[in-house]
Amino acid sequence: MSSEPANTIALTINGQPVQAAPGSTILAAARAAGVEIPTICYHPSLTPNAVCRMCAVEVQGARVLQPACVVQVAPNMVVNTESERVNTARRVILELLASAVDLHDAPEIQAQIARYGADAARFGGGRRRDIPLYDDNPFYIRDYSQCIMCWRCIQVCADDVQFTYALTWGGRGLASHVGTAFGEDMPDTSCVFCGNCVGVCPTGALKGKVEFEREKQAG
Repeated sequence: MSSEPANTIALTINGQPVQAAPGSTILAAARAAGVEIPTICYHPSLTPNAVCRMCAVEVQGARVLQPACVVQVAPNMVVNTESERVNTARRVILELLASAVDLHDAPEIQAQIARYGADAARFGGGRRRDIPLYDDNPFYIRDYSQCIMCWRCIQVCADDVQFTYALTWGGRGLASHVGTAFGEDMPDTSCVFCGNCVGVCPTGALKGKVEFEREKQAG
């Protein structure tokens, strides 16, 4: 008789045998086994969207790296979360982000830059996102020069939590951005100022007004 637990899938992660429930993602299976995979756009309370690709891993037999937050485990899958190919991809992702976005208020991303030895100045000739700060309500500010477009704020404002749909995305390419429909000021949208968008923002692009004012006074 098989010694494997019933209703589980056997796979290997970094050479370690792992048992995971059917339907589990590689990310969930890895973390349950004590293997940490870095993420940026992923949030445990939101629908995984695989936007940032920071969680990409190498799966034996797959042509390209696989986003661990959405790819489900399969029987006998062999996963490497820290191969040279994976680490190079993560390093370049971080360097590209640093070239386009102000990350000074993103401690988790700064820690990843240090972990993977990313050179934040490597693509220094890249065009930083130069977007004015929006201070149009008493509760929070929107500084999209710090926005990495992880879409967390849009998700939490929409079907994942609030069902308000005050935030959306627009533009294409370098002009892609988070904003409001027709660029309206936040008080003129359907926003109820619940604060969920501020809570899930990983970079300080959305920040409580009190915190913002205290930081400004502190210089």
